[in-house]
Amino acid sequence: MSESAAQLTESLLKLLQNETFVLLNTVDAESGGPTSTVISWVYALDSSTLRLAIDHRSRLVRNMKDNPLVTLTVFGEETVHAINGSAVVKIDPLPDVPFEICCFDVQISAVRNALFYGAQLESAPKYAKAYDQRAAEKLDGQVFAAMQKA
Repeated sequence: MSESAAQLTESLLKLLQNETFVLLNTVDAESGGPTSTVISWVYALDSSTLRLAIDHRSRLVRNMKDNPLVTLTVFGEETVHAINGSAVVKIDPLPDVPFEICCFDVQISAVRNALFYGAQLESAPKYAKAYDQRAAEKLDGQVFAAMQKA
């Protein structure tokens, strides 16, 4: 197990202030077991706080309201980072977006390298939006603007 820090490094902070995706791990409210979902509405407010926007149709909203402990897995900086923290509702619903979204702040308790010893990522995973590009950019712009104002 690698050493952990209690906040984001400067380069990880910059990475999370631009559009990226993370694997959000929560405790399922129904089964009590772990669950993982990829999200892209994530923004680093500062080195100790991440802000997430989650569509109300997702079970993640209930999961984090019932059990605030989360881990966000971030692929970047030639490694895989596990960011542990506690999620609290910042604003619900998030204003100025076309459907109900819950905005959470995650107070970071630990950041650690989660990649196995001796390994290094050669490239971070990339994704493409498979639906209307113009509509996706408009929605992403609305959500990120509202998240930053919240």
